[in-house]
Amino acid sequence: MELTLTIEEREILTRLLEQRHREISKEISHTDHREFREFLRKNDNTIEGILTQLRETPFESGRASA
Repeated sequence: MELTLTIEEREILTRLLEQRHREISKEISHTDHREFREFLRKNDNTIEGILTQLRETPFESGRASA
């Protein structure tokens, strides 16, 4: 699947994902329930993967493909 974003959309999405990444990290450290902690880690890994793609994908004439 290909997602085409404007530069502004890409920046907003990146900021939102970075914020959620920080929140999940805190949640993981405060969670005692093993299954929920694994669920959070899986989500965090997915967010990290998306952030990596957003940061590595070049901009194309005013738009960014992600």
